[in-house]
Amino acid sequence: MKVILLADVKGSGKKDQIIEVSDGYARNFLFKKKLAIEATSTEINAVQNKKKAEEFHKAEEIKKWKEIAAKIKGHEVVCAVKCGDNGKVFGSITSKEIAEKLADDGFEVDKKKILLKEPIKNAGSYTVEIKFLPDVVSSVKVKVEALK
Repeated sequence: MKVILLADVKGSGKKDQIIEVSDGYARNFLFKKKLAIEATSTEINAVQNKKKAEEFHKAEEIKKWKEIAAKIKGHEVVCAVKCGDNGKVFGSITSKEIAEKLADDGFEVDKKKILLKEPIKNAGSYTVEIKFLPDVVSSVKVKVEALK
């Protein structure tokens, strides 16, 4: 019997997958626990339409992030902070502060998406990567200046 899984079933398959199982397993376990429904042509079409819609929305999301990444690429952020005589920053510049400066410039970026290997502790110019999605990465320039 062909069934459509409504949830992940260990040893059988993942949600929305169409699988072939024995009649007894389907009736006595999957249907009773509401883990699956019978795979009629209507249900199969509904699952396929749902998958197409998810793929479309995912593609639109990727397109949106790529546009934002293209706009933000090469943008320069200036952080003015107190520094010691040798250019060492009192404290450090973190991804939170970079995100706030980007927000001031009109780019809403989550601080978790800004990749800093370590906090910036010296005055100067740095290139910082922003990872919007696993395959959508951009970079900004961060200029740390000493307050007079």
